[in-house]
Formats: sequence, C-alpha cells, structure tokens
Amino acid sequence: MMATPWDSLAVQLLVCCTLMLVFAHPVASASRGLMSPAPAPTALAPTPAAHTAPALTPATPTSPVPAPGLVETTWNVEYILWSPDCKQHGMIGINGSFPGPTITAKAGDRIRVVVNNKLDTEGVVIHWHGMKQIGTPWADGTASISQCPINPGETFTYEFTADKPGTYFYHGHYGMQRAAGLYGSLIVDVPEGKTEPFKYDGELNLLLSDWYHEAVYAQAAGLERKDKHFRWIGEPQTLLINGKGQFDCTLGDVGEFHRLIRHDAKKCERMDGESVEMACDKDCGEDGSKVEAACREKECSSGGGKDKAACETECRKKGEAAAKVKAVCEEEKTVSCEKIRRSECGPFCRETQCGPAVFDVEPGKTYRIRIASTTSLSALNLQVQGHELTVVEADGNYVKPFTVDDIDIYSGESYSVLLKTKTAEQGPLSSYWISVGVRGRTPRTLPALAVLKYTGSNSGLPEGAPPETPDWADVARSKNFTYRILALERAADTPPTTVNRRIDMLNTQNVIDGHTKWAINHVSLSLPATPYLGAYYHGIMSDVFDAAAEAPATFVSGYDVDKPPEAQAPEARRPATVRNRVYNLTHGHVVDVVLQNADMLRDDVSEAHPWHLHGHDFWVLGYGDGRYDHSKDSAKLNTANPPLRNTVVLFPHGWTAIRFVADNPGVWAFHCHIEPHLHMGMGVVFAEGMEKMRELNVPMEAMMCGKTAAVMARETAPATSPPP
Repeated sequence: MMATPWDSLAVQLLVCCTLMLVFAHPVASASRGLMSPAPAPTALAPTPAAHTAPALTPATPTSPVPAPGLVETTWNVEYILWSPDCKQHGMIGINGSFPGPTITAKAGDRIRVVVNNKLDTEGVVIHWHGMKQIGTPWADGTASISQCPINPGETFTYEFTADKPGTYFYHGHYGMQRAAGLYGSLIVDVPEGKTEPFKYDGELNLLLSDWYHEAVYAQAAGLERKDKHFRWIGEPQTLLINGKGQFDCTLGDVGEFHRLIRHDAKKCERMDGESVEMACDKDCGEDGSKVEAACREKECSSGGGKDKAACETECRKKGEAAAKVKAVCEEEKTVSCEKIRRSECGPFCRETQCGPAVFDVEPGKTYRIRIASTTSLSALNLQVQGHELTVVEADGNYVKPFTVDDIDIYSGESYSVLLKTKTAEQGPLSSYWISVGVRGRTPRTLPALAVLKYTGSNSGLPEGAPPETPDWADVARSKNFTYRILALERAADTPPTTVNRRIDMLNTQNVIDGHTKWAINHVSLSLPATPYLGAYYHGIMSDVFDAAAEAPATFVSGYDVDKPPEAQAPEARRPATVRNRVYNLTHGHVVDVVLQNADMLRDDVSEAHPWHLHGHDFWVLGYGDGRYDHSKDSAKLNTANPPLRNTVVLFPHGWTAIRFVADNPGVWAFHCHIEPHLHMGMGVVFAEGMEKMRELNVPMEAMMCGKTAAVMARETAPATSPPP
C-alpha cells in the first residue's frame, strides 16, 4: 500500500519531537546537535620539544598509579585559505590553521574532542587512525559505517580511550576530505610509572603528506566519469612535511636527479623573497599634486623672469609625470604585498606558511623521530643526511630494533626511529637535510626537504645537494625493509594457532557500467546512506543494505593473477558488481585474511596498496610473490614473532597474510588507504560481534540520520492515549 502524505508528516513530526528531547537534555559521551552557541575553540597544550629519557627497565611505582586523565579540546572545522607550498588554495582546516592541532595524551587517558562543523556545504567526520575504539565503535569516525556525518552547523563530541602508546594521527573520513587537508598528529605516551624499551633524550614529530592543487571535488568528479571521460587524479604537485613544502622551487641544490623528475626544477632563492618584501615596503614618493604645488611655489612665485603660465604648465607636467610613476609603484607594491599576504612569495618571506620545517637538535643525543604518513596517494621514502635510523615502533607497536639508512612508508603507516646526533669529533655540527621522496610510482613530484639543525651552529640551510630518493621502481628494496619488521620479543603477543575463518581477497581493477572501479572478489564497495552500526543496533539491516548474503569470501580458483580481468579464461571470468554487503564475524573468532594482488586493466601492471583495518591491530603473518597457495604457503607463515600493525602493504603481483581476533564488537572498515582507491570501491566492511551489539550504549546522536532516525523517533515517541 502506498504511503500517504499524512504518513510522511507523522514520521517527520516524530523525528522533530525526538530531536527536541535530545537537545533538551545533557548529551552522552558522543553528542551531536545544532551549534547554539558553538563552544569557543580551545587549544591543547603544545607538545614538549623533548622528553626526559626513560629507563631501560620499568620502574616499580612506590605510589598508586594515577587515575587516567582527560584531554579535552574544541575544534571548528572550516574552509580556510592556506599556502602549504607557497600557492594559496581553499582547503579544510581546524581552528583556522593547517595541519590540525597535535593531540598529546597518555595511554589510558580519555580524549574528548568537540567538533563544530563550520563547513557550509558538506558533512564531516574525524577518524582516529590507530585507536581501536574498544567499547566506543561509534567514535571511529567513518561516515556510513560507524556514524552519521556531522551536518553543517551541527556539533558532535568524540570521546574515547587512548588505548596504547604510539605514533598515530587523525583525518577526515567522509568523501576525500583527508586530501583536502583535514588531518593532524595524535601522540600517545606511556602512562605514569611505565617506560618504553628504548632510551631517548628528546623527540621530533614528522607528519608527511602529499598535496594537490586541484580541489578534491574536481578529483572525485574525474574519478566518477564514464569510459573515456574517466580522469585519474595524477601525481601530487608537492610533498609536505608538517604541512610545509615548496612547489615552484626546491630548497637544496638542483642536480640531474631533480631534472629527471621536473625538467624546470630550480632552487629557491632567498633574494626572490627579499625582492618582494622590498617592493612591498618601498616608498613610492609624493603625490603628483604635491609635486606640482612644490614646483609652483619654488619656480613660479618668485618672478625670476619666467612666464607664469608657461611655468605653471611645466609644473603641471612634472606633477602628472610624478603621479604616473607613483601609480606604477603603488601597483607593484600592492601586488608584492598581496603576495606576502597570500604567502606566495616563497619560503623565505616574512610570515610565510611554506617555509622549511626546521628541527633543532643537540650534539651527542638520541632522538626519537615519530613519522606518520597521511598521503592521499604517494608511497614515500625518508632519509636524514649523514645519519642512520633505528626502527623501534610501527603503528603503535614495539618492533625488534634494526638500523637502516632510510625507510619506506606507505599511506596510513607510522613509525618511530631513533637517531643519534653527532659529536664534535664525529663530524661538523651544522645542518643536515631531511629528504622525503616518492617511491612505487614514476615520480613527477620533487622531494620535500626539512632541516635537522644542530644547536649552536651558525649554518642556515645545509650545503650541497640533498640525498637522492632510491629508484622508485626498486620494489625489492621496499620489500627488504618491510620484511625486517618483527615483533620485539619482550613485547610479543603471539597470535592464536587455531583459526576459525579464512577470507581470501582478490584485488582487481574493473570497468563496471562504464565506470573504472576497484573490486574485492569482483565486488566494488558502495556505502549506504544509513550507517551500518545503526542498522545492526536497531535490527533494520535489510532496510539499509543488501543483507541477503555476505560479501564473497573467496574467488574462483582458476583466476590468473598475472593477467588483467578481460584476459582471463572463460571459466575464471566473473562479472564485477557494486554492492554494500558485509562480512559477519562471530565475537571471539580468529580470522585470517589473505590479500591477493593482481594485474590491473593492463597486462603486467600492478600497484602496491596499503590496507588499513579499523578497530584492531593484526599480526602480519607473511608476504609472497604470485598467487597464494594455502597448501604450500601456510607453512611459511610467521607465527613466532609476527609484527602487530594496523596498516600493511600489499606488494604488486603478490599476497599478504594477516590474522586478527574479532574481539571488538562494532562495524569496521578494512580498506586501501590510498584516497582515490577507496573512493573507487577498494574496501570491505566487517560486522563483528553483532550478537553483543545491544550490550553497547550506542548514543542516539551518532545515528540520528537516514532510516535509523525514523526508527529512533518511533522508539522514543511518548505513548499516547487511545482515542475515546
């Protein structure tokens, strides 16, 4: 039977009544409502430049362990004009700045962030990358999965526990907002009375990202076009270190390495910025009228035998000429001052937003460098000129220390490395380059540069050419680094040996109805308008998404991973589709996932994909080339000391095996962390422990959208007396 207008009106009235009830009472730990008025932004205490070196062995506390603290702040997420690479663009910032403020907490602390959506035209959510959200799945910050987007003009309070020490970050998880600049660092230190298994004297924080001049909305539109009109986002214009980079030039000397990336590569010159400042500060002289008046007073009033009319004409011409010179000067001055105001006068201008990031260090010390990558596309390589790096942490988990000259880092990954600074006997105490370049793709973007500066040195920028990024196509080098990451013996949490379920995920590129998509087992992910979490909590799964069956847990045995989809044998071909099905995982079950890479649409073309799991760490059991064969490859898996991670790379034409325990009830995304790949469907959803969902206190405010809004309105509507 068709619904009548009265039915629709009744639902709307129920929703309105529910909203009135919500806003009339204090909200729960996660809250969402209209901003009236919005709380004023509050700043977090700045991260200390250095920490006291912890002892090698944990100290026994002589007093009771202090209660967990509360780290609280308020953010206005808003559109801003910013110049990350000396070119001003519109982007998304927090409290008027970019990158967002660094959150620093101790393990066990509660973190509470009030987010006011000041974006006039779009919703927003914040994902806390690496936080497992145990007991708070609605605070995971994934639109359409764990919560409703925060609408323009509304506010939502995220509150969760910083569950373990480590190097993390946060970012937008709605559309492609991460690529628009919505991200920042999240640092979790050990709690009072605890120590870490390595010593250091201070720490530095590096947040790496790539930057596009094209707006993310145009990028998304290009990805969604059909057939020959499809447009890939291309390579980024700039790489950023802590939100700073340079587009038109590079800070260091330019060599053949740089010209192979950009033939027009040039060095940033300090004099370029100085000339702009001089032009802005220039005195353009007196007005033409004043010049003319002074001339008349001096030349035409004293007699002197001059014809007064001719004298006045000559003075008028002098005034007109002076006015023209002043006008040209003022125009040049306006242009120069505008360049400074827009921070487009290069990295050396006053108040520039794109100046080099400089990290001060003292000689003979050990520094912990926290490194996280929130890139939209790029895999990166980082090296510090003249210094070795010892890897001690990966994704918030301690690893067996090993020393390298450089590290590869994929989007979504984080590391801590120890760097020992030189003493006067070991080398000059001056400045050294920190260089970050592109790996895994043909580079079209110059490396980003920052400066490691020894205190007391008189040097400015380092002398000479910066280190060159290793060959982008040297996959073996990246594998060698990745394979060396193993769990620290004393911190090892070995995986269970009994596995309840294995899911094989074939990663392919397909054309579906003319659209270029990424698919897992021939299914490209499309998210519903109503969050999965709310659908399960209120038992309306079939109304929200295709709950008739699970997402496919394997793929056809005859599929040849060394051939593109269209070149498969007839018996191995499967039509690719777009769906929103999920994998249902029983609480407490041990799950293995084997990610299988394959050819893209072209023969012999395969890319690396960093896969990130929400709500969990997982054990990385192993990697391999070609197709995974469980009968042979399972014996090669590392179950003795596999590293725990939340993001893992799937290498080209290879496989990666992971294991996790489904012990965190919620609905969790598992997806490629490359922003356009997720936009094109490269992801899956795990609905985990749904039998325990009603034990969670899911706040109404997180689910007040889509079909759950109408359900909640009916559930909370006051009872009415039957008509007489």
